[in-house]
Amino acid sequence: MSTTEKTSTATADPFTPRTTPAAIEDLRARIRATRWPDAPEDAGWALGTNVAYLRELAAYWADEFDWPAQEAALGGLPRFHAPVGDLGIHYVHAKAAAGTAFPLVLSHGWPDSFWRYSKVVPLLTDPGAHGADPADAFDVVVPDMPGYGYSDRPAAPLDSVAVAGLWAELMGDLGYARFGAAGGDVGSQVSRFLALDHPERVVAVHRTDPGLPVFTGDPADLTPAERTWLAAWPAWSGTEGAFAAMHRTKPQTAAFGLTDSPVGLAAWIVEKMRAWSDCGGDVERSFTKDEILTNVTLYWFTATIGSSMRMYRANSAIPPERLARRVEVPSGFSLFPGDFLTPPRAWLERTANVTRVTEPARGGHFAPFEEPELYAAELREFFRPFRATPVR
Repeated sequence: MSTTEKTSTATADPFTPRTTPAAIEDLRARIRATRWPDAPEDAGWALGTNVAYLRELAAYWADEFDWPAQEAALGGLPRFHAPVGDLGIHYVHAKAAAGTAFPLVLSHGWPDSFWRYSKVVPLLTDPGAHGADPADAFDVVVPDMPGYGYSDRPAAPLDSVAVAGLWAELMGDLGYARFGAAGGDVGSQVSRFLALDHPERVVAVHRTDPGLPVFTGDPADLTPAERTWLAAWPAWSGTEGAFAAMHRTKPQTAAFGLTDSPVGLAAWIVEKMRAWSDCGGDVERSFTKDEILTNVTLYWFTATIGSSMRMYRANSAIPPERLARRVEVPSGFSLFPGDFLTPPRAWLERTANVTRVTEPARGGHFAPFEEPELYAAELREFFRPFRATPVR
């Protein structure tokens, strides 16, 4: 692969937020003033977030959690804020430690932000320092989607097609004519549309899930495994999909309470961090309290829970025929065991030009954060054959 010139736009500014002590004290006061709900005896997590666990987490949040330390740790990543399209976009732009590098844009999902990739960035930019081949180094770009994290909140919600267009523009602004794309959750769909709408720019695309299934053909053409998988989705939606129905239909109603109550916000997010991770029912097997609260506190101080949920509404309006398009750019999938409803290989090959599918031994929906070493190894292996592709 030829060396790529890597120059940021002149209007990109280094970005290091600093939360005021008054804002931190206001958060703590709100946590301590929580009006707690009751719960049926022995409800556990069956009805949603466990009240006893959240009380424990909230006490730690109010009295022990060190947000300035976590904010400073995230500040160790090279972060910028720049205009892209009509919006200000916050992003990590971490260049390879040495030598040639493959440019890669990583797209996060909900309920998170660039935080999802905060552990994996150094493993990708400096593999030699982490026991891997230095030749597998990446230049890594991790943007916050509009309405998430420190990126601007759009006046009207943007769908994944529009965000993919912004990422193509951002990568061009950063000097990358061609690049790889990777993501999961909403970021899987953004990565998919990067490959669909900008195939001349995207060398290869890696995802941890294929996204929600859309099939507009004859069901008789499906394999038995595909039919079984598709049939499982309504049951999953009936037990786990209430959040998505709210996001798609009435996100503003939920936004009032979640923007005003830090414990309500934590309940909304922590339930999904537990349910979707490979934690065996104990969320702190996958995340420490500090890690959980860093994710939640990012949402609190940026006040982006409402704008992040509205993206679901925008995505629900994407026409089915656009969602059903096949990705012809070389595609890879890493299907982590703790993620939900693992698709059959036949479905992946129906929807994408598959060159590699793996099933890592552990990890879930938040694999880049849960298992950063495994995830980094997956990306190195998948993109290695494409490093010979010119990217100028």
